[in-house]
Amino acid sequence: MNLAALRRRLEPLLRRIFHLYWRLARGMTLGVRGVVLDAEGRVFLIHHTYVSGWQLPGGGVEAGETLLDALRRELMEEGRIEVLAEPVLHGLFFNSHVSRRDHVAIYVIREFRQDRMPEPNREISACGFFAVDALPADTTEGTQRRIAEVVHGKTPISTWR
Repeated sequence: MNLAALRRRLEPLLRRIFHLYWRLARGMTLGVRGVVLDAEGRVFLIHHTYVSGWQLPGGGVEAGETLLDALRRELMEEGRIEVLAEPVLHGLFFNSHVSRRDHVAIYVIREFRQDRMPEPNREISACGFFAVDALPADTTEGTQRRIAEVVHGKTPISTWR
């Protein structure tokens, strides 16, 4: 069995384990993600080692952390991206396919610095900037929707998918 097939088989179990932990550790889960657009209009995406598909960079907001602090931390950890101007809030989305208790704040970042592309690690297997009209085939549905809302002015919906 190849790695991609194994990941697809284990993903539902891993997702349940992570969310069981988060349910015990937090009353509600809150995440933050960034639509990072470079000067050429390309969007930065990441590919995790533990779930399938390309996604916007981001992650959970820790106790005592602001949304913007979490966004800055996650962008640096996952993409070596330093935010240079105030990110613009795109919206808040109910992420029911993950949990009945999960919400995600999406910010748009157009001014940033990236000193280098990060190397793959135990959390992020790949990352890069992609033309909006040439996203990787396995870009997640929610990611595609958020990009279309930001770049093409599509009407946002209240749920992640």
